[in-house]
Amino acid sequence: MTIELATSSVLTAIQTTGYFAPFFFILFHLFRQFLLIPIAVVCIAGGVLFGAELGSIFSVIGLTGSSIIFYLFSKGFPTLLQRFVKMKVKWLGTYTNLSIGQIIILRMIPFVNFSLISLCILDKTKTFRGYTKLSFLTHIPSALCFTFLGAAIQSLSPIILAVILVMLVVLVYFFREKQVLIKWNDFFVREKV
Repeated sequence: MTIELATSSVLTAIQTTGYFAPFFFILFHLFRQFLLIPIAVVCIAGGVLFGAELGSIFSVIGLTGSSIIFYLFSKGFPTLLQRFVKMKVKWLGTYTNLSIGQIIILRMIPFVNFSLISLCILDKTKTFRGYTKLSFLTHIPSALCFTFLGAAIQSLSPIILAVILVMLVVLVYFFREKQVLIKWNDFFVREKV
């Protein structure tokens, strides 16, 4: 309830800023991750405030900015990154590498942790440019989905929403990478005496 009230207040304030509304909306996307507001809520609001096309564009820019902030935090605070690595190992396993298709689909599931997916992209890419490019590309489908279909998703019955989520989970399975590379040292771990 408190998050919804805060989000509503921020979006009302953004709406009153006139020509600067897109800038403040993108800025809201950047701070959204620290306020634990779901991506879907902000993207749907972008569709209401700016229309489907502009709302999608502003959401993709904001989400890519959020990914860049995650990248900078991961380089500046390695202990914080280790917490996400532990979460990834706990939820996905040590040797799981998500394919680009899986990452795109997971971005469209509202309750999947944004930073966990960003970590998977970080593992997949070696450079800042590659990370930014892949983040940008994986944000486009989710921003379009949430912005264009936002009103329809809210009016759908819980059964239809559950069916959609199950279908997305099944798609994650089918888009998985078919091979796993295990490092030699990880395979032959010495036991501590």
